[in-house]
Amino acid sequence: MKILDWYIIRKFLGTYVFAIFLILAITIMFDINEKLDAFLKAPLKATVFDYFMNFLPYFANQFSPLFTFIAVIFFTSKLADNSEIIAMLSTGMSYRRLLRPYLISATVIAALTWVLSAYIIPPANVKRIDYTNTYVKNKRVDYGTNIQLQVAKGEVAYMSRYDNIQRTGYKFSLEKFDGKTLVSRLTAQSIRWDTLHHWTVRDYMIRDFEGHTEKIRRGSRLDTIIPIEPRDFLISKNDQEMLTSPALAEYIDSQKKRGVANIKNFEIEQHRRIAMTAAAFILTVIGMALSSKKVKGGMGVNIGIGLVLSFSYILFTTVTSTFAVSGYTSPMVAMWIPNMVYTIIAFVLYYKVSHG
Repeated sequence: MKILDWYIIRKFLGTYVFAIFLILAITIMFDINEKLDAFLKAPLKATVFDYFMNFLPYFANQFSPLFTFIAVIFFTSKLADNSEIIAMLSTGMSYRRLLRPYLISATVIAALTWVLSAYIIPPANVKRIDYTNTYVKNKRVDYGTNIQLQVAKGEVAYMSRYDNIQRTGYKFSLEKFDGKTLVSRLTAQSIRWDTLHHWTVRDYMIRDFEGHTEKIRRGSRLDTIIPIEPRDFLISKNDQEMLTSPALAEYIDSQKKRGVANIKNFEIEQHRRIAMTAAAFILTVIGMALSSKKVKGGMGVNIGIGLVLSFSYILFTTVTSTFAVSGYTSPMVAMWIPNMVYTIIAFVLYYKVSHG
């Protein structure tokens, strides 16, 4: 690490932080204008601490690739405009060596992005989403009908209807199989969720099958453990954003075993967090290659090209994610297609600028 490296790193990270604060300031104004009615009726403390203190880090992290690209384009164009890059290269420095501090800075941003998206922002999203559901628009799913899922190996549960406000399901059944043979069947008029996996069934009947014989037990109330929770079958929009990466991986795995189909958004979120981290390196190389040489029209041309490319990357990611939701491709492929395409662009641009 030389003085020049530290100089570029300070410029890169300083411009990155400046871009974040600048765009967040604009975002706050638009957000206040859009949700003014909700902010006026909500308590000020909740608006500041539950919403904005959690929304701003979430927004900044969501668009971290955009901020990275803008930062690289802006400060590198300024260096090129001041002939500083020409001076660096005239000392015998290669483009490969010049790229080193850029990649070090990208590593810092990528590490920060990963830690925030995987561990810090999901718990904060719980408060933010609860605030928007309460005061802006309720997107929580509180009711379900014809719910059927595998709760454990050889055990299938069914509910005709579930009310999450009352924490109660109706016309419940739990069937246990040994291979393909039904060995036990519990039916109940209602079932109420307490905490964790604790459920209380009411007006129940249990039928145990042993060969050609059948034993029947009845009762008005039974406390039992069933390894499911309402969140396993009542899936609301943005639920995936409230899970840390380890919890997200565990949830996806358990839902696949239960045969739940509508977990595409959870898989997309899982791969998006990794792909977004890798995007910091790809967009850094593209930004450096685009803006490291003087162009006719000055810095404005580079910034314009950079904005077009960065927004096209975000649009591309949005489009490919819809392919995964529609089932045209897997979530992993959908999230990595933009990175693969832009990696090729990065190599082409870098090769041209370093051999031009």
